Amino acid sequence: MTHAHTPTPHDHPAAPQAVVDEERLRRWRLVLGGDGGSDGTGCSLSGDDARMDAALEKLYGARPGGGRGRSGERGAGLGNSAPSVARWLGDIRAYFPSTVVQVMQKDAIERLDLTRLLLEPEMLDAVEPDVHLVGTLLSLNRVLPDKARESARAVVRKVVEDLERRLAQRTRSAVGGALDRSARTLRPRRPAEVDWNRTIRANLRNYLPEHRTVVPERLIGYARRQQAVRRDVILAIDQSGSMAASVVYAGVFGAVLASMRTLRTSLVVFDTSVVDLTDQLHDPVELLFGTQLGGGTDINRAVAYCQGLVTRPADTIMVLISDLYEGGVRAELLKRVAALTSAGVQVVVLLALSDEGAPAYDHDNAAALAAMGVPAFACTPDAFPDLMAAAVERRDLKEWAERAL
Repeated sequence: MTHAHTPTPHDHPAAPQAVVDEERLRRWRLVLGGDGGSDGTGCSLSGDDARMDAALEKLYGARPGGGRGRSGERGAGLGNSAPSVARWLGDIRAYFPSTVVQVMQKDAIERLDLTRLLLEPEMLDAVEPDVHLVGTLLSLNRVLPDKARESARAVVRKVVEDLERRLAQRTRSAVGGALDRSARTLRPRRPAEVDWNRTIRANLRNYLPEHRTVVPERLIGYARRQQAVRRDVILAIDQSGSMAASVVYAGVFGAVLASMRTLRTSLVVFDTSVVDLTDQLHDPVELLFGTQLGGGTDINRAVAYCQGLVTRPADTIMVLISDLYEGGVRAELLKRVAALTSAGVQVVVLLALSDEGAPAYDHDNAAALAAMGVPAFACTPDAFPDLMAAAVERRDLKEWAERAL
């Protein structure tokens, strides 16, 4: 009798295992940096691997101020000329996927102080546009030379258009659906206003088999369809430096919400002063260039300004986007928020509106707001449309956040 034989790794020990070991050493060599002797792998790189390693070494093999890099030796860095940095940017775009490129660009700006070089048009033409880069450009807005301003504007516009394609339709659908649901009435005046599907489902217990019909005890319908404004939305955005990504996302969402006729959307940005950018909502690129990242923070002053915008408290949603580090009068801030909520305004605080999660924030102020029924949490851009839909329907936003986030 013969038996079928199942191959094992020991049947062909040489070739497959050698390939596996070589690939493992190659990967460790790329992770560790340095050269094949000093990193202990004994593996040398060539071709694209060597160029990838050189690009990584220029960024992660150097430390600001002359520190040690990945392999313990000082790296070459990127140099201080725009052409050399532009070449490096071209290399990383050639050898790494765009998501990795964005991380490396962000790290280069933070670790190697490339802010000054971003003022050069050739640099802006070489970078991979993303939200973090837009935040950096907005922080440089006041010092951008004319020759770099148009390149910067093109970078910002590309990112804004990408975000609008990703987020706009979902926002309009979620918020528009919530507005329709909130307009439902149990006393429709005309047959055309009756939502027959929902009415039948609500009255199925009253089905009469002998007559093959449902006798409705109550009608469910829609309020008369109209283009009247149903909700007022106020976005108040902290433009301190740590909120850069949140400012970008909030500007895009503000423009999307402003395009909906059933909403009246206002947008203000603040540091120690308050700037109303509502008249720029038709063009989010111009709106973003109207911000000024950095500086102090006076949340109380911003909330005081927003109080003046409220004309229909019960139909107003105020979204305060801030890390809650207050440079103004804290007691006055809490008093104003309490007055808004007691008047019927739905107030929600977003500690961040970005993909990074919650940043450092003032826990005492967040706890004080939570004690008065104002939820404070970080929100991702993908979750923001559903958050606004929940706010339109006046659902419990703390409960929504615990479930959705």
